[in-house]
Amino acid sequence: MGDRVRGLRELYRADRERADAVLWGRRADPRTRRGFLRDSGLAAMAAALGAEVVFAPAMPEGLIPIALAQAPAPRLLTGKDPGLVVLSEEPLTAETPAHLLDDDTTPLSRLFVRNNGDVPSIDAASWTLRIDGEAVERPVELSLAELRRFEHRSLVLQMECAGNGRAFYTPKVSGSQWTTGAVACPRFDGVRLRDVLARAGVAPGAVYIGYWGADRKTGGAADEVPISRGVPIAKAMEDETLLAWSINGEPLPLLHGAPVRLVCPGWPGSTSGKWLRRIAVRDRVHDGAKMTGHSYRMPCSPVAAGAEVAAKDMCILEAMPVKSLITRPATGATHAVGQPLQVSGHAWVGDGAVAAVDVSIDFGQTWRQATLEAPPNRLAWQRWRVDLAFRRAGYYEVWAQATDTNGRAQPMVTPGWNPEGYANNMCHRIAVTVA
Repeated sequence: MGDRVRGLRELYRADRERADAVLWGRRADPRTRRGFLRDSGLAAMAAALGAEVVFAPAMPEGLIPIALAQAPAPRLLTGKDPGLVVLSEEPLTAETPAHLLDDDTTPLSRLFVRNNGDVPSIDAASWTLRIDGEAVERPVELSLAELRRFEHRSLVLQMECAGNGRAFYTPKVSGSQWTTGAVACPRFDGVRLRDVLARAGVAPGAVYIGYWGADRKTGGAADEVPISRGVPIAKAMEDETLLAWSINGEPLPLLHGAPVRLVCPGWPGSTSGKWLRRIAVRDRVHDGAKMTGHSYRMPCSPVAAGAEVAAKDMCILEAMPVKSLITRPATGATHAVGQPLQVSGHAWVGDGAVAAVDVSIDFGQTWRQATLEAPPNRLAWQRWRVDLAFRRAGYYEVWAQATDTNGRAQPMVTPGWNPEGYANNMCHRIAVTVA
């Protein structure tokens, strides 16, 4: 299955029109200049899918039917749901299939894994966090017990890897080939970062914060830092930016940053540093590992697919774009004709809120608005639901599109290409066979 998926993706990456022609016999209509599927192609596609493609004339050219483009079979990861898919061992990365993200609050066993180096060994009893930097009035060092004396906060917060969706960019870009599962929304318990920074005294010239963890680069020198990122001081001062020691009411596990991690919801997951040792309040944009060059940056202006972009033309990726996920049913579901099917999932956006989620079953020709729930708190994802009716047997794709309160909607296809494969917020789609 994994080889077939990779083969299809590579064929479509190389030449989408040729792939359509080779697999399904799609040819150009000289009257409309639009590709159409011959009867033989439709029959071949229906045979591959096990059902007639009901809205085949509306299927965009170069679109791999989602039922044929599923992820490879998972490998098991200790302490996690067996459904998680391990993308790399060193450093460890693993994503969660969409149907396993149906919980309103993501269970620890289904929380995606993204490490940049080796998981360190830390003694919580002797652990301390140092707060210093050019824009701090009086550096402080706090133990875990001292940190717990600050006012506690318990919030459900959304976190997404910047590269979520990287596997769908054409041409292919390097890095972990995330599909849709590098996102989660667990409950974090801890204290506001701003309260801790206030203990050290934030000077008027503060611009950014930067973090350092105890992890070290895989295969690197003993003191080589794999990542040291940060956020502007305004983001650091938000109510939802936490120093967390607990997740879903349990002590933070070592794999996810124990004893204390930073949580900067709505921004790339890389800003939520793990295994914290030090936070500096800077009088400049932080310049730690993976803050410069192309790391976690997007072209400041749109570029052609495959273009080389100079570092000076790359801008730091901040709030993540609006996005949604279909979590129920799982892709590949079968359903009875004429019976209502409840489809549901989550929607989220970096620093704001979602205004609407719309769902299509005819490749985007028509849309139906879903019921959207309010989030439990700011910067948590939002549950949406809709009942769909299928009046004819065959193969369908369900597409979901979220729109934020600023009117920005998800694109139906992969958005503007970028050399690192970040911020892909294309519509999520699943396959449903109606019998």
